[in-house]
Amino acid sequence: MTADIHIIGIGLRGPGLLNWPTAREILLHGGFESLRETPPGVARLLPPTERRRATTVTRLALDVAEEALGHYDPSKVSSLFTSSGGEVGIVHEIFNTLSGPDRRLSPTAFHNSVHNAAAGYWSIASGCRMPTDSLCAYDDSFGSGLLEGLLRLQEPQDRILLVAYDVPAPYPISAHRSMTSAFAVSLLLSKDPKDQAMASINWRYLPNSAPALPLKDPALEALRSTNPAARALPLLEVIAKKQAHTVVVGVGMQGSLSLEVRPCY
Repeated sequence: MTADIHIIGIGLRGPGLLNWPTAREILLHGGFESLRETPPGVARLLPPTERRRATTVTRLALDVAEEALGHYDPSKVSSLFTSSGGEVGIVHEIFNTLSGPDRRLSPTAFHNSVHNAAAGYWSIASGCRMPTDSLCAYDDSFGSGLLEGLLRLQEPQDRILLVAYDVPAPYPISAHRSMTSAFAVSLLLSKDPKDQAMASINWRYLPNSAPALPLKDPALEALRSTNPAARALPLLEVIAKKQAHTVVVGVGMQGSLSLEVRPCY
């Protein structure tokens, strides 16, 4: 068990979920509508030229990152981006091109296809020269990123930004990886006791996989179980309800992360 880590900022986008305040009300009072669309990303912090080149995935990731940071200076916060699929749409386009008669690839498409594309655009948008990394752990990508962030906070740095995101893939990728809705979440984590926190967590690594408790709302549970980034929803629900509760998330390699959550506001 480690010393307290504080969650001091949250950003969120999902089906009908415009931001964290909107999602918090739904997690508290219900009313989630799974058929609504996830708001399109804006990536307001990017320069206009880079904004035109950025993909839907990148804009979505950057918007939740900006929301979670709030008033904190983005140039002074290191970050972790995690996604099970990354730029699945761009990869699909490249596969289509390579399987056709004209196999010349678009330099912009190739530039956007790499898994750390969103992290790279965030470095441009934020002006941050702190470490910015990208992770992937299939269905456990959110938990793996959270564990990495918690471990990083054992080093001499006060805050780290975690950004998790996944979007549905086009067919035929979707036949092997079904996902109904895009979802993105960002957590700003801190070990500075002076930071105003929404919740504090003690955490413990479990070497065995432990099942996550399903959400009571069937539509939210369907989102949680189909989009790897939405594995964050049980943690977010506990924070929204200001509950003291233990949440378990998978971190890959059959391991789990046990989080003892305590409200701070």
